[in-house]
Amino acid sequence: MHSFIHCLTHCVFSTKNREPWLSANVRVRLWPYLGGIARQNDMKALAVGGVADHVHVLLSLPATLSIAKAMQLLKGNSSKWLHETFPALRGAAWQEGYGAFSIGISGVADTVHYIATQEEHHRTRSFREEFESFLRKHEIPFEAAMLE
Repeated sequence: MHSFIHCLTHCVFSTKNREPWLSANVRVRLWPYLGGIARQNDMKALAVGGVADHVHVLLSLPATLSIAKAMQLLKGNSSKWLHETFPALRGAAWQEGYGAFSIGISGVADTVHYIATQEEHHRTRSFREEFESFLRKHEIPFEAAMLE
């Protein structure tokens, strides 16, 4: 019998020190690029979005790829591309960590909508508030210092 896998993960990662260097001009090119990185590595990016200081990606991961490796591929390759494509961003970097949260098939539409409406969402809520709510919702223990 074959193996059948459907692993959906909502990944969130921020710019280093949450600096707002993801301008609208950068984002409009970065989102498709992240989708391309996913495709080249047998992942499917069901949604990509975010705002000036962080990124959300809803990924379908193959059985052969860990979340850690997926994040390394996305962040590493996009960082290199950003530095080459936008010379003014040569000093920009991604924050070291990330969040990865499992999503059931019934939550896909809501997650895609959530990612698509990030700008609206962040008019009233900071990245930190958003990230802490994800951690609480998924019952992941943390200390405030861990989010710096």
